Amino acid sequence: QLQLAESGGGFVQSGGSLRLSCVSSGFTLDGIAITWFRQAPGKEREAVSCISGDGEVRYADSVEGRATVSRDNIKRNTIYLQMISLTPEDTGVYYCAANGPYCRMGWFRTYNYDTWGQGTQVSVSS
Repeated sequence: QLQLAESGGGFVQSGGSLRLSCVSSGFTLDGIAITWFRQAPGKEREAVSCISGDGEVRYADSVEGRATVSRDNIKRNTIYLQMISLTPEDTGVYYCAANGPYCRMGWFRTYNYDTWGQGTQVSVSS
């Protein structure tokens, strides 16, 4: 069974950057699309970025130009989310999720995913 675990969160000042990791166990992430979500306190979980099994990437408007999602083609079980120019609005718990090989049309819908990590907290101070 595929399991996911996020890491790399922490406290950062506004304008700073972070690199989050999503690491799988049980299987490599070859050919599997991974989507990053985040959830701020009191808000719904929102999609941030998706990378498909063949490398297609998608970004939410809120992070376009500030986020880069990528695969580690050596480790094969790790997906990264690099974010720069962080603002307090980027604060939240960041999750990675998987379901199939593609960033489908509804990639931003949480109900399209059946495998989730436990999340990693990102806190951006002003």
